[in-house]
Amino acid sequence: MNVQHILVPMDFSSDAEEALDCAVELAQQFQARLTLLHVIYIPVTTEVNLSSYFAEMESGAQQGMETYQKRAEGKGLAVDTVIVQGTPFREIVEVAKTKHVDLIIMGTHGRTGVTHLLMGSVAERVVRLAPCPVMVTREKAKNETTA
Repeated sequence: MNVQHILVPMDFSSDAEEALDCAVELAQQFQARLTLLHVIYIPVTTEVNLSSYFAEMESGAQQGMETYQKRAEGKGLAVDTVIVQGTPFREIVEVAKTKHVDLIIMGTHGRTGVTHLLMGSVAERVVRLAPCPVMVTREKAKNETTA
């Protein structure tokens, strides 16, 4: 497997940070470049002023992404960041296609039951639709033990 470009979707959760740590490690081994992606989800409602909502969300996202970018660049990696608006799974797949990504590494929240039914799984949809392999990581629960 020749991995030259890794996409890491970031939602600022501890699960995404776990995926970033994994991606940094793999990028170092493959001497690959990283693209960090944040998708600003636009709610389907007329009660939200979309331009001010997007501006506020984008400002916060840029600050967070700069922190992650510096963290990865500190390990000697080439890193770029992308912030888009839309539906997370669709935008992740689209960025993977347009940027010719070799691997997507993303975290999952590990929702189950009714929450999974109502919210779906971004990771699950990306796995089904991505144009490249997808590695899904999950932060260890505090009550889990290692074997």
